[in-house]
Amino acid sequence: MKKVLSVILLAFLYVNTFAQDDVNMGIIPAPVSVKKNPGSFKLDKTVVLVSKDAKNAKSADLLNAFVVTRGGFSLREAKSAGANERAIILSSEGADQLPAEGYTIKITAKNITVTGKDAGLFYGVQSLIQTMPEKKGNQILINAAEISDYPRFKYRGMHLDVARHIFPVSFVKKYIDLMSQYKLNNFHWHLTDDQGWRIEIKKYPKLTTAGASRNGTIIGHHPGVNNDGEVYKGFYTQNEVKEVVAYAASRFINVIPEIEMPGHASAAITAYPELSCFPERDTFVDKNTPWAGSRKGKQVQQTWGVFDDVFVPSDNTFKFLQDVLDEVIALFPSKYIHIGGDESPKEYWKESEFCQKLIKQLGLKDEHELQSYFIQRMEKYVNSKGRSIIGWDEILEGGLAPNATVMSWRGTEGGIAAAKQNHDVIMSPGGPVGLYFDHKQSKSADEPTNIGGLAPYSLAYSYDPMPKELSADQQKYIIGVQANVWTEYMRTPSKVEYFILPRLFALSEIAWTQNSRKDIKNFSEERLPQHLLKLDKTNTNYWVPTPFGQDNPVQKGDQFEITLKEPIPGSKIYYTFDLTRPSELGTLYTKPIKINVAKGAKQVLKTVVITPSGKRSVVTETVLNNGAADVKTK
Repeated sequence: MKKVLSVILLAFLYVNTFAQDDVNMGIIPAPVSVKKNPGSFKLDKTVVLVSKDAKNAKSADLLNAFVVTRGGFSLREAKSAGANERAIILSSEGADQLPAEGYTIKITAKNITVTGKDAGLFYGVQSLIQTMPEKKGNQILINAAEISDYPRFKYRGMHLDVARHIFPVSFVKKYIDLMSQYKLNNFHWHLTDDQGWRIEIKKYPKLTTAGASRNGTIIGHHPGVNNDGEVYKGFYTQNEVKEVVAYAASRFINVIPEIEMPGHASAAITAYPELSCFPERDTFVDKNTPWAGSRKGKQVQQTWGVFDDVFVPSDNTFKFLQDVLDEVIALFPSKYIHIGGDESPKEYWKESEFCQKLIKQLGLKDEHELQSYFIQRMEKYVNSKGRSIIGWDEILEGGLAPNATVMSWRGTEGGIAAAKQNHDVIMSPGGPVGLYFDHKQSKSADEPTNIGGLAPYSLAYSYDPMPKELSADQQKYIIGVQANVWTEYMRTPSKVEYFILPRLFALSEIAWTQNSRKDIKNFSEERLPQHLLKLDKTNTNYWVPTPFGQDNPVQKGDQFEITLKEPIPGSKIYYTFDLTRPSELGTLYTKPIKINVAKGAKQVLKTVVITPSGKRSVVTETVLNNGAADVKTK
């Protein structure tokens, strides 16, 4: 029997014509409509950049800065262009007739006109930037076209956990830049947890002198094979928070702070033990957890997981949390304040005489209803400040707070239930849906230490955030979608980048693009390679895709013809058949590989992709099996 293993790809064109030949002109996320026309606009140093409205100055500056980088020249800015001058025109005229955040781009040989208002104009400029190929000679040729676009969902979010590992303000800004370039508009900043309190609260200085520092961190996967014994600490000052919020706002991104309650409270309780049901108890440490230093007293957790020591629902605790939220609300103009509500064990509440008396006093059924009381009390306070709460889907348990927005993370069921109760919902499920970007991106043994689970970008891309179980009236409560980045196993900015890219691109398309316009083949084979090549020229890290089509780990037959194609233009594929790890010392792929496999035997193809900048993919294996018994490869 003859078996042909063929990795069939669209032949990538030279990068100068890449965006021009794609039906979406290289834009991620794909627009609502793209109509390409004959001809092109010649962008050179004689072109005038016209922007009449002072409010559009930042978008004009963004575009001009890109032209300087791409073309090596800047555009003269003016209020109008002469009769014989070619121009790029940024305009808000008529933008009120467009959907919220929508824009249009019209490209002719004479002019490029980008029309939009505020965020809409900003997104139009981002799309125009993505259509621009590399400079050819002294000019950039942009295909004539008409583009119309607006978002599918109004909430398009990315989350970043800085409690487990904190990252410099400079990186948080870079994270926000990446979001804005791909039309994501809500940055969920997870600021507190069991492993660290990361925001300055002036009324409670111990939150950052004690709660922002842990004596060590586990090494390896939970519960850890060792502990590094190094003090890990850090927090953002209020001035730094203001800086990040202003930076995000200039890119039309809303920053949503998360202050966890009533669970994930170890750091706060370490600072102020009276917030615990049992202030005198030592922090519980599993005997299997390697621990640095003494195990006495209240301590910031050095491992990951869920812990029983949660906030006691006392007047003192509510006063503390209200004081904290007063300072948080003053820093964040966001309509939403995220109050967590997830993974809050009830064991201490069950043991607590105070909590049991409170349950009876309030006429509650159980500890779940006590948590609902806790959340509803905090919601009333947040509402009194003119804000609204978001909570993880556990806030459904025991009764949902009246005006709460639910972030559905434990699958989609919580979001569906909340929408049926007429509550706004943000879909953010992990598991089989793939919106937890801390999961591994392939089955390769090379994937770095991670929390577990498999979530390639294709999995996220295939997700539709709109549940089919909902009626048309109920679907209006699904306001958006978000991906989450938990950083237990991400200590450096470079590793965060590796985990979010290219999955962020897939998220942007399911959040923005109309479902009928999604096309995984077009996304993976035409647009994604172009965007990764751009990243490859920067100091940004990312997960390098493996050769397309080499995703079936076992192929059966006796004769194989293997056709490979690099996933990023200009990258190289090296391979081996001798069970050694492929590298530059392996064989460079230049043409289809023909190989015969004897009966009862097998061959193992191992590949690695090396990009123009030297970044490497994980090693991918394909077993070519002609009846051999299963044996593990090296």
